[in-house]
Amino acid sequence: MSKISNAEAIAAWSTMPADVVSAYDDQGDYPKRHLMNANLLRMLGALDGRRVLDAGSGEGYFSRLLADRGADVVAVEPADALRARAREIERDRGQGITFVQADLAELPDLGRPFDAVVCSMVLLAVPDWKAAMAACVAALKPGGRFVFSLTHPAFEDLFGIWSKYGHYRLDRYLDDYEMPGDYAPDFHRPLSAYLNQIISLGCRITEVCEPGLDPQVAADSGVEGTESYVALPNFVIISAETDG
Repeated sequence: MSKISNAEAIAAWSTMPADVVSAYDDQGDYPKRHLMNANLLRMLGALDGRRVLDAGSGEGYFSRLLADRGADVVAVEPADALRARAREIERDRGQGITFVQADLAELPDLGRPFDAVVCSMVLLAVPDWKAAMAACVAALKPGGRFVFSLTHPAFEDLFGIWSKYGHYRLDRYLDDYEMPGDYAPDFHRPLSAYLNQIISLGCRITEVCEPGLDPQVAADSGVEGTESYVALPNFVIISAETDG
């Protein structure tokens, strides 16, 4: 059981300073650029003309990648600071993205069902994650696709631990617990919790991706410890579909 509510987590994320929010680039950050984005887009499939929900869109970088590929994007983000930055960029670029402020566990009426929902690096930060996942699935049309990503529960703090010890150490996996963050906690849950929950919602898992970093990209970074992303997956991406 989480010690904080969704509302408290949202309030905490809303305190992110403007300079931190604006530090994201058009690909998000290094791990997203080299490990996440291409896999998310591949697993979502064809996007041109499709209606896509970006659930927990943050400052909107992935919503913009979706819109660049022809998707009709609705982006839901509860935190004030992140949504404000996303709307500021949308005013400049005019990509036609609809930004909505809402708790993912209590989605408002967003119109007709979606062809796809993406929820990237979000559920691990949501106290009431089961309700949020259920709302994402409920927003899909029959045969719709749900793609979500997480920090891999078996390899959290991969870079930090590898940099300290030269290998990875893990001594606590099966428990649920909060992990302190700069603004609000993330939550450790075993991977089976997410997989079993999506199955219980009537979805069929179509792919589980554990992306590894290209060794040359790691070498070119010049940053000691980046080789950990070659050896072990810091992230996991799951694709599932509703009954058609």
